[in-house]
Amino acid sequence: MHMESNLLNNTVAIVTGASRGIGRSIALTLARNGACVALAARNETQLRSVQAEIEACGGNAICVVTDVSVEADIVALVRRTVEQWGRLDVVVNNAGIGSFGPLAETTAGQWDRVMAVNARAPFLLCREAIPHLRRQPRSFIVNITSVVGVKGYANQALYSASKHAVMGMSKALAKEVQKDGIRVHAVCPGGVDTDLAGQARPDLDRSVLMQPQEVADVVLFLVTRQGNAVVDQIDMRRESSTPWV
Repeated sequence: MHMESNLLNNTVAIVTGASRGIGRSIALTLARNGACVALAARNETQLRSVQAEIEACGGNAICVVTDVSVEADIVALVRRTVEQWGRLDVVVNNAGIGSFGPLAETTAGQWDRVMAVNARAPFLLCREAIPHLRRQPRSFIVNITSVVGVKGYANQALYSASKHAVMGMSKALAKEVQKDGIRVHAVCPGGVDTDLAGQARPDLDRSVLMQPQEVADVVLFLVTRQGNAVVDQIDMRRESSTPWV
């Protein structure tokens, strides 16, 4: 890995789910472009590996072991980040889990667990981060949702509900913080080559799925945009899927 640009010099980012998959790619990409990155996930060993990759190219990162379903962990994540670098410019809500199957066979425990990680955690992180984001002339919240946040698929009712919740929050929050110079973006990928995609659709040919880096490139585009144009939502699909559906 090598430094690619200084587009994000003097900025600080939090990335949840940073230990693997899309979150790992986002964290590495932000760091390669100059950001200081707080890496948040539950697996400390995997986080340390990502941190080592960042530091090997001269980047700057800290590991904050975080269970995003625990409110105190999210409070501590924001506090630790601001204590380390004195500011916060970018929040990427990426951590997510899935539970797939017919709604009639879904337990209340499954519902609560997925909602805690996929919907409640982004709310908590946004709430804790906003006071710090407001101190910057321009700052960003990027919520990694999903195509199922705008569509519905059989056997994905629970996952879809959690992502629809994040979409609704994103739309309302964007209006609330617009006056503060905080831009709220939703990125909605379809099939990405991660463990989660394998759980949701084990029948899919993994070779046609999008790669995590492709999502990371979109996040970098959003948080480095200059000028007056704002992109609220980006829908991403794999090339082999049907356009405009």
